[in-house]
Amino acid sequence: MILNCLNPKFTKRFVIDYYFEMVQRLKFCVYDIDNNTYDLSDDDFLGELECTLGQIVSNRHMTRSLLLKNGRPAGRGTITICAEEITDTRVANLEVSGRRLDKKFLWWSDPFLEFFSQTEAGWQLAHRTEVINNNLNPTWRPFRISMRSLCGGDVEKPIRVDCYDHHVSGSHDLIGSFKTTLAELQTGTYLTPAEFECINPKKLKKKGYQNSGVICIKRCQVEKEFTFLDYIMGGCQINFTIAIDFTGSNGDPTNPQSLHYINPEGYNEYLTAIWAVGNVIQDYDSNKKFPVFGFGAQIPPSWHVSHEFPVNFNPENPFCEGKLMLITILCY
Repeated sequence: MILNCLNPKFTKRFVIDYYFEMVQRLKFCVYDIDNNTYDLSDDDFLGELECTLGQIVSNRHMTRSLLLKNGRPAGRGTITICAEEITDTRVANLEVSGRRLDKKFLWWSDPFLEFFSQTEAGWQLAHRTEVINNNLNPTWRPFRISMRSLCGGDVEKPIRVDCYDHHVSGSHDLIGSFKTTLAELQTGTYLTPAEFECINPKKLKKKGYQNSGVICIKRCQVEKEFTFLDYIMGGCQINFTIAIDFTGSNGDPTNPQSLHYINPEGYNEYLTAIWAVGNVIQDYDSNKKFPVFGFGAQIPPSWHVSHEFPVNFNPENPFCEGKLMLITILCY
């Protein structure tokens, strides 16, 4: 609540799970509160806005007029809603090699790496590399790990790396391990890799023991991995084109078995499909113009079969505007 202000800027943020495939309806109501009760019935209603989450994210910064309960404008009042994605979509791209790793079987080892993130429940596996057979100086293929799983987005959070000798039985032998942070991994370059000694706890008491090999981080670059929502909020538009099959394979429209049959409730399978998909897509099309075509019908005035025609019979402007329900009525 903001006191005595006609142009309030609210700081409260609301976290909402976004699902592209769903129509997520929202209502924002504005009240003038002059008491300490939680009951809004005794407060002055200033206006409201009903919209969908899809409309908000597709506009990113949306300003609309406030409306009264009867749908009329609530004076000159407006409401502005801003949206941003809070999920950390950054990924760490790594190129890693090993040097002078301990041999576990005769002259060789089959090394692989495991990266662990520190959580409240303990160490959580974030990534496992492929196995390099018979090699004490392996170079693993470049790989990527999401920062959420690697360090929870905190570059100073501890990371543990274990190096194992692979066994088909699953009882892998530990070559060595070390602890680091993403910030330390990022210091590595091709010219001067970040190097970490693999330490095997069982060998620490051995006289003259130094390490069980060295892991070299040649590259650790953090990049943002763009999501579908990033494209939408960046202005990407989704166009929706409707095509309807009018061929005889659908059967007689008066037959309840036909896909064109209008049931007693006033719709059929085509209308259901158009509404289900279009009701979601329309929030991401700024001009709300939807071309509707048909194929496989005899078109006047010649009554020749056409395999592509606008259902409004206007080739220059095959678009239907407005609510999708009006579009579907036009189609039939």
